[in-house]
Amino acid sequence: MKTILFINTGGTISSTYQEHGLTPTQSADHILEQIPELRQICQVEAIDLMSMDSTNTQPEDWAAIAWLVRSSLQKYDGFVIAHGTDTMAYTSSALSFMLGTVDKPVVLTGSQVSILAENSDSKKNVIDSFITACGERPGVFVVFNGKIINGTRASKVRTRSYNAFESINYPYIGTVVNGQLIYNEDLPERKLVQYPYNDNYCSEVFLLRLIPGTNPHIFDAIRSLGYKGIVIEGFGLGGVPFKERSLINKIEELMRGGMTIVVTTQCPYEGGDLTIYEVGQRVLEKGVIPGYDMTTEALVTKMMWALGQTQNPAEVAKIMDTNYAEEFSKPGTL
Repeated sequence: MKTILFINTGGTISSTYQEHGLTPTQSADHILEQIPELRQICQVEAIDLMSMDSTNTQPEDWAAIAWLVRSSLQKYDGFVIAHGTDTMAYTSSALSFMLGTVDKPVVLTGSQVSILAENSDSKKNVIDSFITACGERPGVFVVFNGKIINGTRASKVRTRSYNAFESINYPYIGTVVNGQLIYNEDLPERKLVQYPYNDNYCSEVFLLRLIPGTNPHIFDAIRSLGYKGIVIEGFGLGGVPFKERSLINKIEELMRGGMTIVVTTQCPYEGGDLTIYEVGQRVLEKGVIPGYDMTTEALVTKMMWALGQTQNPAEVAKIMDTNYAEEFSKPGTL
C-alpha cells in the first residue's frame, strides 16, 4: 500500500463560519477524520503547512509548498495538497515550474463547500485526489469534480458550481469514476525538457488587461513601481492598439529599458497568434514574447519563475519560449 503525504494549506475545504464569514480553521487531521474511506486506498501522513484563504496566498507560499514537497520526495509515493480554489491554479502552475521534473504525482484539490457541510463536494475531491496520487503518472495536477487537469492548464471558471475548474486548451489528463482511475489515452505526445528544482521567483510581475481607451502612460506608472515584467492581455488573438492612444511606443520604450513583456489574448480558449493581424504583428516586431495558448495563471507564474532565475531579457525570453510542463502549444501544434 502506497504512502501519501496530505498537506493542508487551508481554503474552503477546511473552513467554518466565524465572525467575518467562512475562515479556514480545521487541521489536516480533522479533515482526514471526516473521510475514513481513505484507509482503504493508502497509508496517509498529514501536515499543516499553513491555514489561509487562498485569496491571501503569496509567491513565498508557493515556494514553501514546493520546498516541503521537494524535501519529502524520497519518503512518500505521492502528495495531496488541500488548497483554496480561488488561487489554486496559480499555485498548481507555480509548483509545476518550481518543482522541476518530478517522478511522483503532486495533486492539488479543494472544495466549493466546507467538508463539514451537508452534500459537500470535498470528500469526493479528496478521495479522487488520493486515488490520483497513488497512480503511476507523475507531475503536478489539479483534481476536481472527477477531472484530472494538468497543473499548468487548470483555471477556475465558475464561482459556485462543483465543476469549478476546466482544462484550458489541453485535454484532461484523466478522470476518476466510481473510484477508478482512468487516464486519457489520447494525450498529445511531446518531448519536454528535463529541468531541476528551482523555487526562486521575482514577484514584480504586472498583469494588464487592455480595454478600449487604455492610457499609454499606464506603462510609466508600472515602471515607476519597480515591476520587472508585464503580461498584457490584448484583444482577440492578442491585438494591441497602435493608432489613437497607441501603446506600441511605450511598450518598446520599456523593453529597451530591460523589461520583459508578454502579449497574450483575453480569450481563455484557443490561444493567441500575433502573426495574423497588423495589430499583432506591429507589437511582435518590437520583440514582445507571445503567450500562445497559456493560461493567465501559467503565464504570470512562469514569468515570475523566469525572472527569479535571470533578469537578462534574452534569457528570460528563452525560458518563456521553452515548454517545461505542457504549459503551451504553438498555433497549429495541438
